[in-house]
Amino acid sequence: MTPVAIITGASAGIGAELARVFARTGHAVVPVARREARLKALAAELEASGAKVPLIVPLDLTERDAVPRLTLALQAQQLEPEFVVNNAGFGLPGYAAERDRDQLLNMIDLNMRVLTELSLAFVDSLKRKRGGILNVASIAGFVPSPGSAVYYASKAYVISFSEALHQELKPYGVRVATLCPGPVHTEFQARANLSTGRVTIFHVPAARVAEIGYRALMRGKRLVIPGLPNKLVTLLPRLLPRDWLLGAAETRQRARLSSSAPRT
Repeated sequence: MTPVAIITGASAGIGAELARVFARTGHAVVPVARREARLKALAAELEASGAKVPLIVPLDLTERDAVPRLTLALQAQQLEPEFVVNNAGFGLPGYAAERDRDQLLNMIDLNMRVLTELSLAFVDSLKRKRGGILNVASIAGFVPSPGSAVYYASKAYVISFSEALHQELKPYGVRVATLCPGPVHTEFQARANLSTGRVTIFHVPAARVAEIGYRALMRGKRLVIPGLPNKLVTLLPRLLPRDWLLGAAETRQRARLSSSAPRT
């Protein structure tokens, strides 16, 4: 069985950069995402540089049989997960009571249920390979935010679950790291209908975020936050009154929403 690194949400942004980092450092990569054309282009790019991409998996992970189908695809090619990178996810800003309920539940499904299922689906293989899991959360998971309540809560779940899983699997030699980036200019903002705005001290390029996340996983770190300003943001809930924090977060979300162009 060939050891591989499964990377979800690999068609663009941080996911594609994570695939590049894993490939560059000698891992056979299995990119997973909905957009087959993007996956084929990424695979061609990686293979042209001498990397191994034994399989691409075009798949909507929110489908209930998605993980069993991924498992069967891997088995058919004699591939065994050594690393699992859960990067797939999306955000929906706006007041929760005003958002489409099905969209919110779909976001919860991908950001939380799918991440949990994939984190646990290959544990036996990860134990044999002494591999690891890299779960992509966000600094959003440290601060509740009116105006994006469900998304921020979903990332809080990812942090809590992943940190606990780190402790549970550590005795078996399985590394579990949680990557919490701040703002990153990717397609994520376009899907969330948010203005990316100007580059600030909080922005870290996607390629740099991926590199930091990969190194943290390989070193067995539990939690990594790229960029000093973003690290400081995660301390705010411990230092500031909760009412003030909620008001400030709501004000920021309103500003982001009002500066975003409407979808067409």
